Amino acid sequence: MRVLIPRIPLKSAEDASIPFEMTRRQFPVRLSFALTINKSQGQTTPNVGIYLRSHVFSHGQLYVAISRGISERTTKVLIRKGYVIGHEGVYTKNVAFKEIFAKLHSSLTKTQGER
Repeated sequence: MRVLIPRIPLKSAEDASIPFEMTRRQFPVRLSFALTINKSQGQTTPNVGIYLRSHVFSHGQLYVAISRGISERTTKVLIRKGYVIGHEGVYTKNVAFKEIFAKLHSSLTKTQGER
């Protein structure tokens, strides 16, 4: 992907008390940073942008990503491949492997039965 950033040429005012003309180029960029969902765990930030190129791949990641912001107004989500069969609109899956929960439930049931 190619991103073009405009250059803004600025010149000193004609009525400035300097005997020469100053010229500079300004680039309209803003300082920002990015984190993975795992690295963001435990942090709270005022403005959050979440870019989901595909569905999250681990249980709880979607919750962690969305809960980093301090309010719904300052949390934005961009979903690229957000189509779920049988649903209209843009969605993402909150992945949970039912096999793990079934094994956990059966082991808890066995443990409680042994008491």
